[in-house]
Amino acid sequence: MKTMTCRQLGGACDLEFHAASFDEMAELSKQHGMEMFQKQDQAHLQAMRDMKSQKSDPAEMQRWLEAKRAEFDALPEDEQSPSAP
Repeated sequence: MKTMTCRQLGGACDLEFHAASFDEMAELSKQHGMEMFQKQDQAHLQAMRDMKSQKSDPAEMQRWLEAKRAEFDALPEDEQSPSAP
């Protein structure tokens, strides 16, 4: 498992997501984004607008996704909690 924050994935907060793969991480981030959209959270709505305007070109979006995947791949694995005796 690896950890990334909403902010690391282009969002507006420091909520941590824990996932075994980048695709799982992206799905967690997407779910969080949809929840924040439903709540009309202004900080997240602004982050969404910024991302949409900066990455309107599909090639640019692909480069951004590849960079985020590389960032995920470079992260260390989360430390495991010691097992209870």
